[in-house]
Amino acid sequence: MPIELLRAADAERAQRRAAGGLRARGLRAGDRVAVVAGDAPSTYVAVALGALRTGVVPVLLNPALLPAEQDALLEDAQPALVLREPDLPGLLDGREAELAPAPLARPMLYTSGTTGRPKGVWSGVLDEADAAALLEEERALWGFHDGDVHLVASALYHSAPLRFAAGTLLAGGDVVFLGGFDPTRMKDAIARHAPTTTFVAPAHLQRLFASGDLPPLSSFRLVAHAGAPCPDPLKHEALRRFPEGSVWEFYGSTEGQFTACPAADWLAHPGTVGRARANRTLAIDDEGMIWCTVPRWARFSYWRAPEKTAHAWHGDAFSVFDLGSLDGDGFLYLDGRRDDLIITGGVNVYPLEVERALLAHADVRDAAVFPLDDERWGQMVCAAVVGHATDAELEAWLAARLAPYKRPKRFVRVDAIPHSPTGKIRRGRLAEDLGLTARRSTDVAARSR
Repeated sequence: MPIELLRAADAERAQRRAAGGLRARGLRAGDRVAVVAGDAPSTYVAVALGALRTGVVPVLLNPALLPAEQDALLEDAQPALVLREPDLPGLLDGREAELAPAPLARPMLYTSGTTGRPKGVWSGVLDEADAAALLEEERALWGFHDGDVHLVASALYHSAPLRFAAGTLLAGGDVVFLGGFDPTRMKDAIARHAPTTTFVAPAHLQRLFASGDLPPLSSFRLVAHAGAPCPDPLKHEALRRFPEGSVWEFYGSTEGQFTACPAADWLAHPGTVGRARANRTLAIDDEGMIWCTVPRWARFSYWRAPEKTAHAWHGDAFSVFDLGSLDGDGFLYLDGRRDDLIITGGVNVYPLEVERALLAHADVRDAAVFPLDDERWGQMVCAAVVGHATDAELEAWLAARLAPYKRPKRFVRVDAIPHSPTGKIRRGRLAEDLGLTARRSTDVAARSR
């Protein structure tokens, strides 16, 4: 797919036509339109934003899902209209419609959780005041303005890539689409378009730096990363290569945003994912789970799942049941996901803690810790490792840093850790992805995660 540049003025006209096309097909505020497409990113953004600015909620699905997986989610979402790749251009052929200044909703996305059936995250339709507050909150944090050129490195059916692209366009800036991450294309786009902002996962940074012969990176004012823990060596390399102060980290989920962390805060508090974003507060409960209070415009429910919604909320605070700690200055440190918990011999092991210890070794470039079913232990702690350190070296290294029950009982050598398109490690499927267990063939919900 070629690199594509979308100008803000062209995007505005396309959004008006997309909104008109949806209206002509009978959609109104509160209706859902499912979009199942991966190419034509300019048209995709126009359809998503044209819908949102009229209160129609786009349900964004990964086109790589198998037909049975798509059908299960479409049956759950109950959209008024389903748009696939060939349908998108025709939506822009009609008359233009009026648009609200800010999106009146957030896209409905399905969580990629590690266990259970995917959950649709539904935020409803906002009034114009709340919509303006939501837009201004993003603009104030990231500084979107009409001089920006944003580089989209990931698929738009994930929350962060679309959110950053939309924020840029609505501020009058331009957007460059790679059409899926590729280090060579990313280097070409940087050289040709001098982007000022981008959002990437740590895995993207790792592949970019490993590709060598980087073009000048001086045009960037913001390089935001999230989606997975960033190993300290990789973080330091990013801080060294990109302009001073440009590298930011944030912690969030499909459900909502928790923190933001500029480079200076991370250097002063290594390993943190930052402090609470504006209009939010953080708390840790007795079980170590992170809770975040949010303003009215950032609330959500799980679509057609009132029990799961009630479980996720305590008053104005929600949790996705990640585990962490807060220091005395309010900086948050992640300990892992509750769903990633490995129970071995009756005791709990959190993979992120073990991965951090492994990644501190000079000859480990990447690592992922995951469970493997075991008759003796129930679950065996295993580690996939990229690097030259031997098993004996790693065992000696970890013996000085971790209790015996936390240390991997098996190391698996790989050239690269399998990641999802957003750069996440799918620990619940890692043993399967590495060929250590038989593949499941019929569990639609599991393969949709």
